[in-house]
Amino acid sequence: MRTRPTLTWAGPAEPLPRTGTVADVAEVVAGRGVLVLSGAGISTESGIPDYRGETGSHRTHTAMTYGEFTGSEGGQRRYWARSHVGWRMIARATPNTGHHAVSALRAGGWLSGVITQNVDGLHRAAGTPGVVELHGNLDRVICLGCRRTSAREDLDTRLRAANPDFTATASRVNPDGDVELAEDVVATFRTVPCTGCGGVLKPDVVFFGENVPRSRVERCYRLVDEASALLVLGSSLTVMSGLRFVRHAAKAGKPVVIVNRGQTRGDEHATVRADLPLGPALTELLSLLENALPEATAGR
Repeated sequence: MRTRPTLTWAGPAEPLPRTGTVADVAEVVAGRGVLVLSGAGISTESGIPDYRGETGSHRTHTAMTYGEFTGSEGGQRRYWARSHVGWRMIARATPNTGHHAVSALRAGGWLSGVITQNVDGLHRAAGTPGVVELHGNLDRVICLGCRRTSAREDLDTRLRAANPDFTATASRVNPDGDVELAEDVVATFRTVPCTGCGGVLKPDVVFFGENVPRSRVERCYRLVDEASALLVLGSSLTVMSGLRFVRHAAKAGKPVVIVNRGQTRGDEHATVRADLPLGPALTELLSLLENALPEATAGR
């Protein structure tokens, strides 16, 4: 099982394929049975920054790693203090036009399923059924001791009670749900243990350096195998956890369509690559398909 490495990708060695249009994307999606793989770029219009775009959080922020979190109480305190502020901002975020368009495409039968690398829950909030959350969801908490899961809302109540004077705020939240806080602020924060066994609580998400559960990965491979094509939305595909599905689809001879602002690590596998803002592009895509334009259905 591969992990989610922290790495810097320099870009493709070969020239990028020709930039496609929404009509090019529609030509593939019109065939139906298309699987979506979404990344942080689809949530930027909901106020959640991506990792590697023009304003990506990796320019100023180092994400928590699994080793750092499990290795020390200090790492756990740092994460929970920052996430205590950030999660409230994530919880207030609402689906944007891109999420709603994906939901409508799924309801219309053009999509066979949705895999998301995001942990914000916005695809589900938009009404998309059966979303596979590859990296988990910030709404859940898991105990590293007894493996019991619980609602993040319940933990938030407990953390508020344990830190009645904690008033830190932030204007920006990172895709992994935390914010930047001064070390002296973090030092005053009190964490709380599992109510069942007293163990360490962790968000039920896959940190950098942590394995995605094997059963989840295998389910995603099956979805790729069953799909007619793979549509990547808002992901730079920098880490292997998402890129492997693009490679798997391409190896099987399935069309790979990538809609993302900027280059991606999967561009060499793309049948169509469109550098477009996702909200407007997906709204236009839905309109093209709903109106059954000849350009979108030719040869189907």
